[in-house]
Amino acid sequence: METAGFTYGSDTSGLVWGFLFGREAQPVALDSSAALAWLAQEARPPGQFLWLHFNLSHAASEKWLLAHTSLADEFYETLHQGSRSTRIEHVENSLIAVVNDVVHNFSFEASDISTMWASVTQSLVLTARRAPLQSIERLRQAVIRNHEPIRSSVELLVHLLRDQADVLVNIVRDAVARVDDIEDNLLAGRLVPKREVLGSMRRVLVRLQRLLAPEPAALFRLLQRPPSWVSEHDSLDLRQSTEEFSVVLSDMTSLQERIKLLQEEIAARVNEENGRSLFVLTIVTVLALPINIIAGMLGMNVGGIPLAQDPEGFWIIVAVIVTFTVVAGWVVVRMQKNS
Repeated sequence: METAGFTYGSDTSGLVWGFLFGREAQPVALDSSAALAWLAQEARPPGQFLWLHFNLSHAASEKWLLAHTSLADEFYETLHQGSRSTRIEHVENSLIAVVNDVVHNFSFEASDISTMWASVTQSLVLTARRAPLQSIERLRQAVIRNHEPIRSSVELLVHLLRDQADVLVNIVRDAVARVDDIEDNLLAGRLVPKREVLGSMRRVLVRLQRLLAPEPAALFRLLQRPPSWVSEHDSLDLRQSTEEFSVVLSDMTSLQERIKLLQEEIAARVNEENGRSLFVLTIVTVLALPINIIAGMLGMNVGGIPLAQDPEGFWIIVAVIVTFTVVAGWVVVRMQKNS
């Protein structure tokens, strides 16, 4: 069997990479022709399993899978159905997993979240995605380094779920750092960030939590009645990985509540500043009211304007305006103290 080195882009069949486990201590990288030769074997060596990762954006990927693999029909139905919530189901002696992940250079945009599908049997692990994702890349790097040898197909799936949890932890840490900066600016009186920034971050976190949280019912059914080829140790690891994931999701919920409180605090600060500005505007308007009224009345082009012929008329009007302005200012200040 010929082996192939890893290349980042997919080949003509849509295969991004492939690895054979169990033949040697180090997993062996395979191309699509070598993978096809291994799949065509009638008697496969015990302890060996194959991992193939496909790019579904390649038109030939699904055709190749239909032609050369015997995946359950539910797997293809899952690829095209609308529900993409994270779940693992037991179908026809295989595990079908829907895993949501974030793309490289995640920037807290809703479009940075994408889905990956997986089919796991005792001898074949098949993963497929439409956009490059962080968790699956972390898993590939772990397989290449081989610091923790992967002994079964379910262990590879558990490793993927833990890598996904690690990616989510990094996202939460990044979000916490951003929220800390916003909170520091708020406490220092520098109301630089807008509520829209926090709102956008909160929407992305809510969507991440909704998509990444495993469906409890499907997971409960799987853990209660796993396939016969799944060892007790792998089943326990799968349970622990989901529990670790739940802890991360709980931290994300707490972060959402913190963002909500910050939004309310920013809104209160903005309302206070608007109230102060409105009060200053009201004072200026009240103080300018006497001069505007008197100037408007004396500016009428009619006969009988008082003090028109009096040489001291100007100063008399100024005195009247000042008197009314002082009285109006005193009334406003007294109302402010009483309120």
